[in-house]
Amino acid sequence: MKSIPVSHFFSWQECSDRLRPLLMQEFSVNGADHLVLADCLLRRVMQQFEFAETLRKEAREAGLTFCGAHAPFGIHEDLDNPLADERPMMIDRLKLVLKIVRDFGAESCTIHVGNVPFREYSLDDYHNCILQSLEALLPTAETCGVVIAIENIWFPTNTPEKLLAILDHFRSPFLGICYDAGHANLMAKGKEFPVSAARDGWDGWADAIPWDNRVLEKLLPHIVTCHLHDNFGQYDDHNLPGNGNIDWQHVMSTLAGAPKLQCIQNEVAPIGYRIPIATLCRTFDRLKSMM
Repeated sequence: MKSIPVSHFFSWQECSDRLRPLLMQEFSVNGADHLVLADCLLRRVMQQFEFAETLRKEAREAGLTFCGAHAPFGIHEDLDNPLADERPMMIDRLKLVLKIVRDFGAESCTIHVGNVPFREYSLDDYHNCILQSLEALLPTAETCGVVIAIENIWFPTNTPEKLLAILDHFRSPFLGICYDAGHANLMAKGKEFPVSAARDGWDGWADAIPWDNRVLEKLLPHIVTCHLHDNFGQYDDHNLPGNGNIDWQHVMSTLAGAPKLQCIQNEVAPIGYRIPIATLCRTFDRLKSMM
């Protein structure tokens, strides 16, 4: 099996410009080789073009490269945004994101298909908006050589079945899956709680929530990147693997069979949990050793 790189997210928006190069050095001295081009970094490059060279220089001096990217996300930035007056700007911004990702040398960019923020639209409306958005974006992705990775979350728009239907519609080598282990755990174990993120996400959209403990297996042939973090199945905690109830041996040994996997991404939220960078790096080295 080829060696799959590990890439690290960080909440760069929560640190100063002066601190950011030091934190990059901390990743490097603890064995990291790659960072994720996170949504907050992409937002800033779009706002301040000169920041791109600053960021490249800081990473280069720390001996790091960018592997994988995550587009800005939210109600007005996701692929299923149904608001006609906003969609052209959303598409233009995502085209720019893909070009920036190319310039940083990252091979994939995770883009949310979106959730269900507006009740006046149907699930078919949202699905059609996703297809229309990707129809507009895939030519840019192909030109840039960047794979768009759509992500399983815990809403009716982003179940494995919905994501696979989108892939089947396009059958493009520049469209794949970002498997999120924490989100999959919410759909596998959220039923054990009277209140949970998944129950909230499905409220009013279905008579019964399609709980699913085989999200990984269903998506496996199309996974190009993955977000790894832990929780107990109730909320999207983004905690350190081991600080939850995900079966990491199963996840990692299964991911080892993903034929298109390009990158493993650490999507832990370390600042809120006060997790040292050294602990992040050691934990993800152990996860990789399970493959």
